[in-house]
Amino acid sequence: EDDELARLADEPLGEHAWREIAARVCARERDACVERARLLGLAVAPADAPREAPASWLRIAAHGPSAAPRPLAAPLVVDLSSLWAGPLAARLLRIAGARVVKVEATRRPDGARRGNAAFFDRLNAGKASVALDFAECEGVARLRALLERADVVIESARPRALRQLGIDAEAWVRAQPGRVWLSITGYGRAAPGSDWIAFGDDAAAAAGLCWCVPTGAPLLVGDAIADPLAGLHGALAAQRCWRRGEGALLDVALSGVVAHAIANAGAAREPCPAPVARPPRLLGAAPPRARALGADTRAELGIA
Repeated sequence: EDDELARLADEPLGEHAWREIAARVCARERDACVERARLLGLAVAPADAPREAPASWLRIAAHGPSAAPRPLAAPLVVDLSSLWAGPLAARLLRIAGARVVKVEATRRPDGARRGNAAFFDRLNAGKASVALDFAECEGVARLRALLERADVVIESARPRALRQLGIDAEAWVRAQPGRVWLSITGYGRAAPGSDWIAFGDDAAAAAGLCWCVPTGAPLLVGDAIADPLAGLHGALAAQRCWRRGEGALLDVALSGVVAHAIANAGAAREPCPAPVARPPRLLGAAPPRARALGADTRAELGIA
């Protein structure tokens, strides 16, 4: 069987290749198929039923020393995340008064830049843009220097990605009082889920959302709904810790947030408040735009 899979991997996909792949996947035992896909680095999850008592959506992966409460201070947020959940959390903190620096790799910038420009602008407007080459020692050294100035860090990579650059989130949190590191992953920082790739749709399926519709069969719900939910929850947790002066490595999982939302869907349903009238938009006023890639690298890093 493995020889057959290797042969198919070397052959170009034909017109009906996806049908053949789908047929072969359906013929395999589910859990074995999911395990194989995860070993290949694919975003795959079983569409399970919701758990009756899901774990908390927030886990404190490491505690750091506390600082005095700072209810009015504006933190410096370094946003290392990409796509949706992390950038949304950083954008919400920016709206709440934080100064946010978005850091991207020159060789692999945020993939959302290749998508809908208005969507990217909405998530990243108001952030300074720094671009660094993480394949070079100088780029990694400049990233570390920027992190030393940060009050809050947001990232959405698997834990091993930053460890490969010599960056230790646990050590960073413990080095100075009141630092907050927000880690957004698919299944949390603990093994084995820490090595699994995840996006919003498959993480929601793993949490049981596909079974929360009255069809009698699993059905995809929303468009990557786990991402905005995780962004909202992550921003709330980071803001709370920072204001209270609590040093912490916050572990927020896409699947955990969705499981929490499912479990509490009917907990408190209050009447919707009356809509608030929005001020009229001035004609000709353009919506805010995200900065060009690396537009603020020199200014933020003090490069002459």
